[in-house]
Amino acid sequence: MPGTTFDVAILSDFRYPGGTSASIAAEVHAQAEAALSTVLVHVPSPHQPRVLPFSPRISELLRDGVATLARDDEPVSCKLLLVRQPRIFTEDLATLPRITAERTVMVINQAPGDVGNPFRYYDFAAVRDRVHRYFGDTVEWAPISSQVRDQVRQVVPDARLAPDDWHEIIDVAHWWRDRDGFVGDVPVIGRHGRGDPVKWPIDPAEIRQAYPVTGDVRVRVLGGGEIAVERLGEKPDNWDVVRFGAEEPEEFLRTIDFFVYFHDPDLVEAFGRTILEAMASGVPVIIGEHFRPTFADAALYGTPADVPRLVAELYADPARYRAVVSRAREFAERRYGHQSHLARLADFGIRSRISPAAPAVPGSLKQRRVLMVSDNGAGMGHISRLMAIGRRLPGDMSAVIATQSYGASVAHQEGFLTEYIPSRKVLDAGLARWTAVLRARLAHLIELHEPSVVAVDCLPHPGIVEAVRDHPEIVWVWVRRAMWQRGVGADWITEGKVFDHVLEPGEFAAIADEGPTVADRASAFQVAPITFLDESELLDREAAKRELDLDDRPAVLLQLGAGNINDIASPIARICTHLSGHGFQLVLAESTIATRPMPRVPGAKVVKIYPVSRYLRAFDLTISAAGYNSFHEQIGFAIPTVFLPNTATRLDDQRGRARFAAATGVALTVEDPASAELEEALDQAVRPEVRAGLAHRCRELGFGNGGAAAAGWLSGLPANTWRMA
Repeated sequence: MPGTTFDVAILSDFRYPGGTSASIAAEVHAQAEAALSTVLVHVPSPHQPRVLPFSPRISELLRDGVATLARDDEPVSCKLLLVRQPRIFTEDLATLPRITAERTVMVINQAPGDVGNPFRYYDFAAVRDRVHRYFGDTVEWAPISSQVRDQVRQVVPDARLAPDDWHEIIDVAHWWRDRDGFVGDVPVIGRHGRGDPVKWPIDPAEIRQAYPVTGDVRVRVLGGGEIAVERLGEKPDNWDVVRFGAEEPEEFLRTIDFFVYFHDPDLVEAFGRTILEAMASGVPVIIGEHFRPTFADAALYGTPADVPRLVAELYADPARYRAVVSRAREFAERRYGHQSHLARLADFGIRSRISPAAPAVPGSLKQRRVLMVSDNGAGMGHISRLMAIGRRLPGDMSAVIATQSYGASVAHQEGFLTEYIPSRKVLDAGLARWTAVLRARLAHLIELHEPSVVAVDCLPHPGIVEAVRDHPEIVWVWVRRAMWQRGVGADWITEGKVFDHVLEPGEFAAIADEGPTVADRASAFQVAPITFLDESELLDREAAKRELDLDDRPAVLLQLGAGNINDIASPIARICTHLSGHGFQLVLAESTIATRPMPRVPGAKVVKIYPVSRYLRAFDLTISAAGYNSFHEQIGFAIPTVFLPNTATRLDDQRGRARFAAATGVALTVEDPASAELEEALDQAVRPEVRAGLAHRCRELGFGNGGAAAAGWLSGLPANTWRMA
């Protein structure tokens, strides 16, 4: 370890049995998946008994080699030092670790006190003074939630806190379990966590309301149940009390239908990690209203008295139950998935170093394969989504891209084994002939590559439907993008029932979706919006400008699509004239599958690169169509944008998507570029304060990348789900 500079060092007391260790483990695993190095620096907390061993979660990290434990007698060098648990510094340290860090963040993962005593656990000002004395006054203080932030402000109003919370993260793919109905004949209510009196309501009547003692429900408690039993004076017959650690939380959550959590009214819960774990596992949660800032609309809120009614309503309405589960699962991935952690590390200059999978060793187990079939499409949307998932599959699984798109060469360049299927348009074939060709081609590819899963990102054409019926031994997944035009495509939904599963890439504008997929959404596995790159993979501004040979003037990127449906040339000259008059450098992105050349504009640079999103930080503004890929890249990466929706698409509701972006303040929109509306929008976009406002709003409404969650879910299907022949 001497001479090694780690990406991240985490300093804490690793004996904590609950959320602190779970949070550390989650971050270490996310860092390991991105090929980032982590060193753990153990500092005993004065309020912890000396005889406690390391948490099993921490021991597992060290045993598996995903983190290194620092030795007491060796210095540590790192790019980022994360310090967790302020209570370590309630007394002077006996020995100060020798750590050199470029940046240091103190994660405030516990409030200083509670409602009754704001100083119950530690004196924030005293802890701050010690931390600054040990690590310097440039330490950044990041609360774990808005609740902790408010508590700190209460005791030290002038505390300098980071603008963003250092929120918890979770690997949703690890926790998620497909559920086939309810656990038993009556609803099963449960909760898990370490045993602590403040984790339970004080009033026995509230305990009986939240965790009924009647025979029409069952109650399972993992950890701390003895506290509730003592307050009740007896153990109810319908309660199953399991000691903390006797079952793994992942397995415990499979045995309950509802997660219910209420606690001492004086407790300021720092975050609520067990709530997040339940959401990620597919269990609806019922919690107090004070958790809403953390979990938004992903939970059900009420008082203990509301629990019996909420449980009965959902138990009687399986469709609503599934909708609540899907919403919570998507929220957990989007807000608290691994990619959210990698994105914040990128803000500290620590970027993913994902390595390609090692080549297969002769004689080793055969890799599982996913055959990914894409439509030709007007742009790169279908094939990009599949590649985004394929590049994130685990090491024992590989993707074969079979596409009708002109972008087959792009998939090959990105390192995928690629098969080209000529489209019906290319063959100029009638429907009957095309159906036979597609069916036969898929049969050949299945025989050749022996996939365990076939993922189809296109409409269920007759040739595909027949191929599904020809091969019932394979798991078939329809990767079905939402946001269809209103009143279009209902027949496709019916045809799509032939698939075993539906995977739905998330849609930022989902609330504005009026298409036919909305009614069928509860049956789909939903993830956050899928983009080819994670934010951490984007070049920084200077590197991107250097690669594109741009100078220090503001730069604008025009990417109005492939030009295969609508005429993209007509507004370009006006846009370029207007923006060059305001001192902007002009870059025109030519699609890799465009069938018409990009119009040449004097003074404008034309680039033909994939993925162009890698260079987005070079630009102060983009003018873009509102297709799925560019829409979510520009909003997700907080690039100020003027959307010109393509209204000539047959299925994709670009207008609805762009209108929603304008309504939420994340972008400007021009629906009629032939009118003066175009120049009016450009006049706004050239103003720095307008662009700054758009970028700020994008960050406020940001979302993660669902590619990893989709890959994790897809990779688990062969082991868990087979169709009967």
